[in-house]
Amino acid sequence: MKMSPLFLLILGVSGVYSDSHTLRYYNTGVSGTGSGLPEFSIAGYVDDQQIVNYNSDSHLYRPVAPWMDKEGPEYWERETQKGKGTEPVFKAGVRILMNRFNQTGGFHSWQWMYGCELRDDGSTAGYDQYGYDGRDFTYLDTERGVYISTTHEGQITTQKWNSPDVREGERQKNYLENLCIESLKRYIINGRDDLERRVRPDVKVSGHQSGDITKLQCLVYGFHPRDVDVKWMRNGRDEVPSDEVKQILPNPDGTYQTRVTVEVIPRDGDSYSCYVDHSSLEETLNVLWEPKDNSSSYVIIGVIIAAILVVVIAGIVLFVVFRKRSGKKPGNVYVPASNKEDDSSNSSGN
Repeated sequence: MKMSPLFLLILGVSGVYSDSHTLRYYNTGVSGTGSGLPEFSIAGYVDDQQIVNYNSDSHLYRPVAPWMDKEGPEYWERETQKGKGTEPVFKAGVRILMNRFNQTGGFHSWQWMYGCELRDDGSTAGYDQYGYDGRDFTYLDTERGVYISTTHEGQITTQKWNSPDVREGERQKNYLENLCIESLKRYIINGRDDLERRVRPDVKVSGHQSGDITKLQCLVYGFHPRDVDVKWMRNGRDEVPSDEVKQILPNPDGTYQTRVTVEVIPRDGDSYSCYVDHSSLEETLNVLWEPKDNSSSYVIIGVIIAAILVVVIAGIVLFVVFRKRSGKKPGNVYVPASNKEDDSSNSSGN
């Protein structure tokens, strides 16, 4: 797993299928105070839900998910003290790394993501990795319990952590395999109704043609939990690749939405369907895109034109019939005799 930039790292937490669950913590230290961010923060997540928060502004470890209130006061006091102890370490770490990378100013971030996963088959996994300025720095080999540097500047850190006197990797490996899993199991019990809520997705497909190319869009929305698999298929067999990065976005009601767009050149006999797989579904959804039939539009337009012509012709016929009955030819203007006499007398008087 690779580290992402700061904001994507915090927002891009992913869940897992079925009843698997993850517990992850994101510790972030930043340089300076002009960024608008706390100099140090901790954000804890179970699956896609943030459950706890600590930062250098409040100096308090606080619940975010309502069901975390089930933890007793001793828990919050203990975690608050841990946060206060980690805060100066990260503040100093940012300055050390800036010096190591020959940086004298600017915005820089030092991040640590760690956690564990409890899969639906009972197996477990652990994660522990560090990043600087959004790039890999070092990570824990959870099998051997040693840190491995991914940068030249990180070798000094890994040598220290792997030294016989420190053995940081072994201690962290033990935490991930034991204490982390125990905490995750407790959180799952406390938040089961929320964490294991299943909401079926709604799906809408559409297409827009521009020349020979048709742009197909599959909108999937209103689903929970977050993890979902969406793809376009041609003739039910061939997956149509998308050049866009799939983003899963939150809705105000706690559900999620995503969309997948592809560009195709349809051929005679081709069919396109959007396939959606989600843990709330017993079977994969298959929504067929049906192109609009232009012939129906032409029929409607023809009917409208015919109706207009009927009205115009009927009007002409009625006008001619009326003129014949009145005994006057179309085009002649009838002027009463009295009006003519008045006009002649008026003109002679002038």
